[in-house]
Order: sequence, then C-alpha cells, then structure tokens
Amino acid sequence: MPKPDPSAPAIQIRGLGKWFGAFKVLDGIDLTVERGEKLVICGPSGSGKSTLIRTVNGLESIQEGEIRVDGIRLTRQPETVEAIRRRVGMVFQQFNLFPHLTVLENCALALRLVQGMAPKEAEERSMHYLRKVHIPDQARKYAAQLSGGQQQRVAIARALAMQPDIMLFDEPTSSLDPEMVKEVLDTMVELAGEGMTMAVVTHEMGFARQVADRVIFMDHGKIVEEASPETFFSAPRAERARAFLQQILH
Repeated sequence: MPKPDPSAPAIQIRGLGKWFGAFKVLDGIDLTVERGEKLVICGPSGSGKSTLIRTVNGLESIQEGEIRVDGIRLTRQPETVEAIRRRVGMVFQQFNLFPHLTVLENCALALRLVQGMAPKEAEERSMHYLRKVHIPDQARKYAAQLSGGQQQRVAIARALAMQPDIMLFDEPTSSLDPEMVKEVLDTMVELAGEGMTMAVVTHEMGFARQVADRVIFMDHGKIVEEASPETFFSAPRAERARAFLQQILH
C-alpha cells in the first residue's frame, strides 16, 4: 500500500478537471490544504463544491489533473483509493445510518469490517467518539429514535472512529431543521479547535467566520475567490462573490 509523506500538504490538487457528460463541472482547480488547516468552500448551487470534495477520496473520478492526499497520489488503482480513504473521513448531507443497527453498531461496523478490530475494542472506540460528540446516552437507540441533529452527530462520530487525518464535510447541516443546526456546528467547532484538518462545504457563514483559516468561493466549476475570512466577508474582489454574500447575508 502507498506510504504517506509526512512533509507533504494534507491535500494537493493541480489542474483538476471533471466532466459530467459534455458539462465540465470542475475546470482547472488548483488547491492546497495544509495540515491542520480549516478550509471552507462556498458558492451557489451547481458551482462544483460538493463534486470537488468528493474527488478527494475517490468518490468522483476525474479526467484531468492530479490529487494527492498526505503525499499519496490518487489513481484508479484500488490500493491507492484504499490508502487515501483510510486517511480521509467524510460526512455527507444525508446521515446514511443503517436503520436496523443501533447507534453503537453503526459506529463499530466499519471498525470491524475494514480495520479488522475485535467487537469489544470496536465498541470501546465507538463509545469514545460518541462521548466526543456528546451523545453517548444514545448508543443503544436506533436512528429513527434520534433527531436529525443527533443522527448527524452519530455520522460524525462514525467517521472520527476511523481516526482519519482529514475530515471532509459536504453541507452537513443542509438537511437539518434550523434548531438542530447549532448542535452539529458546535460539534464541528470543537473538532476544529482540536487541530483536525477540515474541508467544509457549507452555506453557514457564521461557521466560516468563526472557524475557517481560509475561504474559497466557487462558481461554474472554478475557484474565483480565495481569501482569509476577514477579507472574504469585508472586501471580496470577485463581483460574483460580492453578489453571493449580499444575497446570503441579507
């Protein structure tokens, strides 16, 4: 299996291009995410945000360019995809919990099947991360018995239990009722404070202001603005970014 390079950036993307049929959804993306950095990716619907982060762990194939994670180049070879997915956790818009398994079983499943962990050890590690997202008392319940915010925190705990170096979040609050958004964002803020490398696709601009080291704004498959949160929110250079902020903040 390919070996990581501890001196390499967490994520390095060069000349990335991707098509859906005749439509070029990603166009010449160059992006580096350093270890420990918190990157927020924003932009209008259809701008390529979610597709971009899904390419990082091979959920979407690419037709142009190169992606490296911890120095490992992503190819179509199963061993490189596996090596990268062991290093990258992902939380989606939907919670993707198995309804016939308890919360604890959902978290422990991949530990047993992918990492070959003994059931007791898998449960102990899962409980550790359920405590981390503040829902250990829900461990024996099923997904249908939880609120949306609780289910998303289970999804975060499940990803963290694999002990990734990098966490990707694809609009993790977009399917939640407004009153449940804060509990998920609070969990993510806490995770960011512990130094986790994070790339987050979100429309939650308060989270971006509070947590991001850098914000990138995408439109029509391109990165059209890249700045610190202070600069992005106070003086964005791109007209499209200014229009987006005016719409979303007012």
